[in-house]
Amino acid sequence: MRPLVLSLCSLAGTIAIPLAPLWLAYRSRNGREVPARLAERRGIDMTPRPDGCLLWLHAASVGETVSILAVLAALAEQAPDATILVTTGTATAARLLEQREPRFGGAVLHRFIPLDVPVWVARFLDHWRPDAGAFVESELWPNLLTACRAREIPLLLLNARMSLRSFTVWRRARHSARMLLGAFNHIQARSVEDGERLRALGAKSVTTPGDLKFAATILPADPQEIDRLSLQVRPIWLAASVHPEEAETILAAHRMLVARTPGLLTIIAPRHPERAEHFIGEKPVSRRSLAEDPPAGGGIWLVDTLGELGLCYRIAKIVLIGGSLFPHGGQNLLEAARLGCTIAAGPYMHNFAAACAALEQAGALTRISDAIELANWVEKMLANPQCCEASGAAAQAAAVAWLDLPGRSAATLLALIHS
Repeated sequence: MRPLVLSLCSLAGTIAIPLAPLWLAYRSRNGREVPARLAERRGIDMTPRPDGCLLWLHAASVGETVSILAVLAALAEQAPDATILVTTGTATAARLLEQREPRFGGAVLHRFIPLDVPVWVARFLDHWRPDAGAFVESELWPNLLTACRAREIPLLLLNARMSLRSFTVWRRARHSARMLLGAFNHIQARSVEDGERLRALGAKSVTTPGDLKFAATILPADPQEIDRLSLQVRPIWLAASVHPEEAETILAAHRMLVARTPGLLTIIAPRHPERAEHFIGEKPVSRRSLAEDPPAGGGIWLVDTLGELGLCYRIAKIVLIGGSLFPHGGQNLLEAARLGCTIAAGPYMHNFAAACAALEQAGALTRISDAIELANWVEKMLANPQCCEASGAAAQAAAVAWLDLPGRSAATLLALIHS
């Protein structure tokens, strides 16, 4: 749970009528909303609710959406006649769902979650009337949860997380925490530590089956595109899901490596493609968004497009995981591990502590802290392909655990309907 987000939501509940439309207009002007679908953010939907059972899952953004893709597949298998409604708060998550979910537009529908304004929330719930719902990880909205409780909609908190920092804050607001967590019939925490903190805040019926990100489906990629790009044999490494704060370190490492390794190709996949300009600091640079192939003689290939990490991980097996070189918490390193990549990450990977522990125990994760260490590690892996391959194989083996977790999570959600 994010205390600041919850405070803003509670504020929105009292002064939202004048401010919420202005907030939506601001986000729309900055490209963070889909203008044609702003009505959904006010709980307005002119499409009819499908007949029969409707299961609702809310995933705030891209990371949470990726983590439930396998759960969606399990729900479709266990409840083939049900409609699955997925709500997100970001347009990038909506685009990813459309790309990655084969039943999108049929059994799986997407809508943007309404802002946490009581009247907008009421419109949404009155229209969709979900038979059961699941919130993913930690994005909890007071007015939405209160409305669900009033309508007796059974809820599951899926892959719940409670960081030590958030727990320290929430201990000073135990009553509010207990009320919010009390809206859930069951809570599946991603780790034992998360479960203990949630129980200490008053949560009931908490289990710790593991992190859904450990069971994420293998990222897809176009086989013909893999073959085409793999023909360009050269020294190659990848900085994946990186943030603007990491640009200086990555570009500095690239400069060191180019001086030692002629023809080197550095692939940079920004976490947010729309912020790719932060990584255009060296030449030559080619951009995937402009349909440009990697520079022929080496350089930087900027994959500033959405949903292509599966392609990147298949053509570049030496991977730095982004979000880890500054106090962010890191991105999902298991997606790379499942595809047999050798992996490095910075010191800030607390969002994936359990995954890091599993890979480190297997000898499949290297920690780096600056551009020099990053360049030295990449150079070592390029010079030792057998070592690189062994590390990737160890990462792949460590990432196969918990594959039954999506099915168990789906069964838990379906059981709430009859509880």
